[in-house]
Amino acid sequence: MALRACGLIIFRRRLIPKADDTAIEFLLLQASDGIHHWTPPKGHVEPGENELETALRETQEEAGLKASQLTIIEGFRRELNYVARKKPKTVIYWLAEVKDYDVEIRLSHEHQAYRWLGLEEACQLAQFKEMEAALQEGHQFLCSTVASAD
Repeated sequence: MALRACGLIIFRRRLIPKADDTAIEFLLLQASDGIHHWTPPKGHVEPGENELETALRETQEEAGLKASQLTIIEGFRRELNYVARKKPKTVIYWLAEVKDYDVEIRLSHEHQAYRWLGLEEACQLAQFKEMEAALQEGHQFLCSTVASAD
């Protein structure tokens, strides 16, 4: 059976976009162990939790962000399937926007660094094709929903 994990692709929007159009910035955390890979906050589902509860708990544990500091974006849910440490793994991500652009990130011992990045930089740091695709799809979803809201 595949390991199941859940997380949030966290982003913030600049009120005044920079010239290179990085109005949307994604939060990536750098793992303290292994290959020090960069990912959004995520973790394994614990007994009695639903998937979104797991994503919110892990985000609070790993980045110090409480559910009350986030807005979950309706209509986006992305499932990634890959092999990690020679075992199949499924990770489910939702999109979540921080309510405060300058929110404080407090890392757990599981991570050694964090960065807010535009889509292109985030994809370069993410390294894994599945994660790149999830970031690109999330960005596209946000851009299309923002455009249709006007």
